[in-house]
Amino acid sequence: MPQLNPNPWFAILVFSWIIFLSILPAKVMNHISPNEITPVGAEKHKTDPWDWPW
Repeated sequence: MPQLNPNPWFAILVFSWIIFLSILPAKVMNHISPNEITPVGAEKHKTDPWDWPW
């Protein structure tokens, strides 16, 4: 039963993961986010207590 022989399938698995881990991250990281992150100031915002109507 050739499907139980792990030698060729393990090599295919290892080579495919090497390809995925070497090519795909570079392609994914080349995309630019449409919303650039802007740093928020360190000042605290003033919060008012909520007046509940009941």
